[in-house]
Amino acid sequence: MQKSQILMLAGAILLASLYVLPIWNITLDAPQYPTSLGMDIHITKLADTNPNDIQNINLMNHYIGMKSIPDELEEFKIFPWVVGFMIIFGLFIGYMGWHKMYLVWFIIMVVLGIAGMYDFYLWEYDYGHSLSPNAAIKFMAPDGSPMAYQPPLIGSELILNFKAHSYPRSGTFFLILGMGLSFLAFLVGKAESRQKN
Repeated sequence: MQKSQILMLAGAILLASLYVLPIWNITLDAPQYPTSLGMDIHITKLADTNPNDIQNINLMNHYIGMKSIPDELEEFKIFPWVVGFMIIFGLFIGYMGWHKMYLVWFIIMVVLGIAGMYDFYLWEYDYGHSLSPNAAIKFMAPDGSPMAYQPPLIGSELILNFKAHSYPRSGTFFLILGMGLSFLAFLVGKAESRQKN
């Protein structure tokens, strides 16, 4: 088995980490909470960073009219199948040694990554802007419109007296490493092909 094949197989296998590791985290810091409230985002679920975090976030959000964080998202039904397909596809082309297809796999993964981030942004936007008019506490922007509470897509941002942090977690780093290995496999495979000729 050639080096390029091993790299491609390793890149595809690393995607399996997404089934057990979180891909993203949103954390809220505030003076009234000695311990930060956090939510880990997996491809199959939303999970508490600390016990009861999501419940406490929902209680807090209820007073300002934000939606509750749902137990289930439609994406949780789709993402595991997409990841599974990409693992099998990557293993197949790696085993077959089709080095040109390694680049195709990498490009598909880039497109899926961008689509995933855009979907995440839309979810955050809806979550932060769809406020109930019957909220117990209403904060208004300087122009008189209801204030939005959208967490940042990536980075940290002050929302009222909360500091919201949104950053990738270990699953994303394994994903990026797997994609990097697939691109490296393409380059190595290209060189190996030239050596044969």
